Amino acid sequence: MSPLQALAVAVAGTAAGGINTLVGSGTLVTFPTLLAIGLSPVPANTSNTVGLVLGSVSGAVGYRRELTGQRERLVRLGIASAVGGITGAVLLLVLPPGAFKAVVPALVAAACVLVVIQPRIAARAAARRPHGTVRTGGPLLVAGVTLSGVYGGYFGAAQGVLLIGLMGALLDESLQRINATKNVLAALVNGTAAVVFAATAPIDWTAAALLALGSTVGGTLAGRYGRQLPAPWLRGLVVLIGLIAIVSLLR
Repeated sequence: MSPLQALAVAVAGTAAGGINTLVGSGTLVTFPTLLAIGLSPVPANTSNTVGLVLGSVSGAVGYRRELTGQRERLVRLGIASAVGGITGAVLLLVLPPGAFKAVVPALVAAACVLVVIQPRIAARAAARRPHGTVRTGGPLLVAGVTLSGVYGGYFGAAQGVLLIGLMGALLDESLQRINATKNVLAALVNGTAAVVFAATAPIDWTAAALLALGSTVGGTLAGRYGRQLPAPWLRGLVVLIGLIAIVSLLR
């Protein structure tokens, strides 16, 4: 990896750490970057997952005030996320590499759509304020979080948007508290999948280390200051990069 490539990976990691904390689609920045420096799709995906774990954790720490009073929910949904993350990681490893290469353009496209409709998802979540009976989401939310974890362990782009949509529809909570929970659950999915990949999958450890450094900085800054960034600009950049990735993958 040349110095210029290393810089590009670190910068992409910083952007992804911030985007994951605020929106949940940072993989649409880092995955194309890893492809651009010469990694094939599966090693790019596994290295990306390992590299973004610390960024997810730093984003969750940045939202720690909004996590107050959510311990029981975090334990319940955290177990579901971990199970889903492990399942998705195993699926990535046991299915033929050609299967991932074939399906990933569709996954990126779906993630781009989710990022575009994220304002509607967020508005729906924000409209569901506490008004008497407090809903816990029940088995439906646990099942949805588990499936989101499977998706996150397999690929991961925009899993945060999926989680916001699920919790926004099924919980009586503010958007900020939902986003805080989302950050914890995404960190668990990435962390459990990363353990599986680190033990069994091909990983470019240089790329993963650069992503870890950058995403930690990005997640920390987003948790502290990132809420002031214009969301439309952020979404537009993410979708643009995602479309470039689709074009490159279909060549």
